[in-house]
Formats: sequence, C-alpha cells, structure tokens
Amino acid sequence: MKTYLAIAAGLPIVLVGAVAGTNYLLDPYLIHQWDSPQVQRLRQPVEKLNAWGKTYAIAVYRPDTIYLGNSRTELGLAVPPGSKARVFNAALSGSTLGDALRMLGHARQAAPVRRVIWGLDAPSFTLSQGNGELEAGLLARDGSYLARRRLLDLQRAVSIDMTRESLDMLRGRNEAVCHASLARYGQRDGVCMRHRIAGWGGTGAVVNARTREFLRGEGPSDSALPALEGAIRNACGVQWRLYVNPTHAMTIDVLYWAGKGGQYEAWLTALAGVGQRLRAAGCDVRIYDFSGFNSVTSESIPRTGDTSDMRNYWETSHYREHIGDAILARLDGGPLAADGFGRELQPAGMAQHIAALRAARTAYLNAHPYEAGRAVRIARDHAAGL
Repeated sequence: MKTYLAIAAGLPIVLVGAVAGTNYLLDPYLIHQWDSPQVQRLRQPVEKLNAWGKTYAIAVYRPDTIYLGNSRTELGLAVPPGSKARVFNAALSGSTLGDALRMLGHARQAAPVRRVIWGLDAPSFTLSQGNGELEAGLLARDGSYLARRRLLDLQRAVSIDMTRESLDMLRGRNEAVCHASLARYGQRDGVCMRHRIAGWGGTGAVVNARTREFLRGEGPSDSALPALEGAIRNACGVQWRLYVNPTHAMTIDVLYWAGKGGQYEAWLTALAGVGQRLRAAGCDVRIYDFSGFNSVTSESIPRTGDTSDMRNYWETSHYREHIGDAILARLDGGPLAADGFGRELQPAGMAQHIAALRAARTAYLNAHPYEAGRAVRIARDHAAGL
C-alpha cells in the first residue's frame, strides 16, 4: 500500500517536471534565449511573450544603446550593421509611455545604457499599461535578476499553451515564415508583417482599422509629461534622442476631424518645453518631429480592393525600414528635410512649426480628397461609438 501511495503521489510530480523540463528546453516562445540556434530558426509570424524574451535578452546582451517605443519603433528601426555600439531594439508592440518607462528602468538596471532612442505618439502618451505581457516580475530590480528569471521561466514552462506549442514543434506543425525579433536585435521582421497583411487581404483592407486604432488611444495624458521629464532628469548622463513617429498623414488628419488637433499641437509644444528645460539642466536631449503632413507621410493609400503595397508604409500606422533609416540618420545629426520632416522641437520655433503644420494639412486635404474622406468617416464613426 505504501509503495502504491508513493507512486500515486510521485507520478504527477514526475509528469509535471517532465513537461516543464521539455518546455524549458524547447522554449517555443523564446523567453530565455540569446544568440542561440533557437533564436535563428524560422517561426510563426505572431510572436507571443515577446516582452519575456526582450527583457531576458537585455539582461544577457547588456546593450549600451536601446530603442524604446511601440510597434512602430519595433518594426521601423533597425540595428545598424557593424555598429561598434551594442544596440538593441527594446520597443514592444502596444506599448504606452508607461510601458516604455518600465522597460527603460529594467534596461538601466540590467545593462550599461548610455544612449536612448525613443519613439513617441500622442495617443499612446499615457502611463497606463498597453502591453499586457510586460509583467512586473520580468523587470530587473537588483543584481539577482538572472537567477530570479530562471525560476520565473520554469514556472511559466508549466502551462498548457506552452505545452501545446512544444508539441506542435515536435510534430512539425508550426509555421516557419519569418525570424523572431531576437534574431534581429529586437527589431520585428518585415516578412512577418507582410505575411500578416496578406492574410488580412492586403494593405487597403487594414487602413481603416489601423487609423481607427490610432484615434482610439487615450493619450496624451497630463501625468505622462512630468513622468517622461523626471525619468530623463534622473538619468541626465545618458544621451537622449526622442522623436515623434511618422505615422501616415491620415492618422494625424483623423485627430483633427475628431476634435483632437488642438490637443496634438499642444502636446508637440509641451515636448519642446521639456527638451529646453532638460537641456538647461545639462542633459543631452533632442526631440524631433517626423509626424504631420510631408512628402513621406502623405503617400497615397490603396483604394478599397487594391492589394498593392505602399512604399513608405505597411499601412497607416507602421512605417517601413527605409523610413526608419532616415529617422536614425536625422537623429545622428543629418540634415533637415526641405519639407520639415524631422524638424527639432524648440520652444522658440513652435509657433512657426504649428503654422506650417496647419498649412501643410490644408494642402494635403486639397491634394488627397480620397484619404480625407476616409478620415472623416472614421472620425464620425468614432464619435458615434462605432
């Protein structure tokens, strides 16, 4: 009887241990990998537990330059090949400013960060949590982080979803479409994006959804601005390069149609003030604006039923890598574009900047009636709660 009870009691423990060990070794979500064969394999286009993988990679790779922001930065900014710096794209899909601040705190605790490049958007400029995977336990708070992560990763390995993914891997059922972001130093693979857009019916089919998603963001919130300024002031020895993402002109136009244009303009002006105060305190801070209505953002969108791609964008929310390269070049001291793409935000020039923004919008509306019409309909649907 005692032997039977011992077996009955021990068997579940053995099974759970076997499942956890298998899931941990296979690591289907890449939650504890860096520079390993698992990272380099082709995988399915939707990454799960990306925040787990990136927080671990930062602690192991220990970059001195990080990119912060949401999926626009994650997809658009590539790590320069052959860079002498240790650069990592720590942006996370769905991130708010609050998420980026938490990621910043983790990176500064785990790595010798000396430079931060940070993509901003008015709608996501809030301290609420946007990325639900960025759990508090994933963030470094002391020197025991990696030991604590091993325990956390083992606990996560005892889960039904990870077991299912491991079984699919062993059976060869997982899609092998594109590389994980960890294979590209944190940048999301554009092949993944292309595959997903094709599955949705092409660029034209997702324009409305992405524009509506941008409009629904709750920011900018009043509490976010002092939080940003405080975080930079507390790390004044770091070089800071912040930029407003060049989302498609439709996304900014829809803010105006929805009555949020004045709030957007006030936010840009407030950012200029933050930069000036921080520079006066001795911080190396520059803030640039790539948004609005210019030769990059005003690209025509595909009409309904048109499956052709856009040149500068995946859709109205996410810009392509060559636009990200232009952003990085400007942040590194490159020249200002003739149409104001990448203008540095300075308090003394904000009245002129806002006036130019409004004039450019007027010209955009005249030149792009189709895009303007779609923006109007999206704003009306939003007002109606649709």
